Amino acid sequence: MESKVPPRIFSARRRIAARRRMLALQQQPDPARYLIDDMVEDVLERLSFLRFEPATALVIGDYTGALARTLTAAGVAVTEAEPGTGFEEEQPYPFESFDLIASLGTLDTVNDLPGALVHIRKALNTGGMMIASFLSSGSLPIMRDVMLAADGDRPAPRVHPTVDVRSGGQLLQRTLFADPVIDHRHVDVGFRSMERLVGDLRGQALTNVLADPGPALGKATLAQARETFAAAGEGGRTVERFEILTLSGWKR
Repeated sequence: MESKVPPRIFSARRRIAARRRMLALQQQPDPARYLIDDMVEDVLERLSFLRFEPATALVIGDYTGALARTLTAAGVAVTEAEPGTGFEEEQPYPFESFDLIASLGTLDTVNDLPGALVHIRKALNTGGMMIASFLSSGSLPIMRDVMLAADGDRPAPRVHPTVDVRSGGQLLQRTLFADPVIDHRHVDVGFRSMERLVGDLRGQALTNVLADPGPALGKATLAQARETFAAAGEGGRTVERFEILTLSGWKR
């Protein structure tokens, strides 16, 4: 029986380019890091709550290095991997036997999410744990509305499809993780302009990496989008919401 090929929603080339640009922007003064900081803090809180002390860990996507440094200081042997520099999440991992795998902010742009989760489970030791966080359904509601209004009667593909809580739970069951836990939280951030939001999205590798990204906005349409974004706020600041889904489970 032939296996089904997952649909090509995202462009691997555009995804790598976005993450490489992010890595460069992160070297500039005061880069946007609030989402990865939230994800790292959440991982450490979960490990503390569970009193889980892994001996080995794989950290994927933490471009700050904060999680690896904290785990290393606790005596954990840490391996770091970054999709922007060649690590392929949709292929069997070139290493294995980890007690913990933390994937931060990357799984929302893979074409074969079930396959990526299977590769994580296979790379875990028996008794090992996965924690995977990424942007989920409900993220960037104002930006979505702004883009729809700007495109008018012919909306273009500009915003990524996302996973919701229910789908996250189904994915963990489908990929055979034991004791699955699905959590959902949000981070609200205020922006003084749409350009500032776009800059933060670029700085955190959250821009459009769709295989079919649609045409660029014209000058008039872009000006309208700016006005619509500003009108959605108060006092010169528009608050946008980032929804974070965290999937965790064990290999038994």
